[in-house]
Amino acid sequence: MFRKMTISVDEDVYRGLLAVVGKRKISRFISDLVRPHVVEGDLEAGYKAMADDEEYEDEAREWCQALVRDFND
Repeated sequence: MFRKMTISVDEDVYRGLLAVVGKRKISRFISDLVRPHVVEGDLEAGYKAMADDEEYEDEAREWCQALVRDFND
């Protein structure tokens, strides 16, 4: 079930959401972002979703490898 809610954000945040997420996708984006912080028992599903996101995993892997290189230099 969905509930309608009005929130206020800074103008630059709103413009950024429009540019990055798109006009019709802001609610879903915010809901997905907030869910793990406010809904109990959803942590495992959140970790699975992150693991399934190949682009995110590739970025995380590159970041970790860069840290190791920096540490070894």
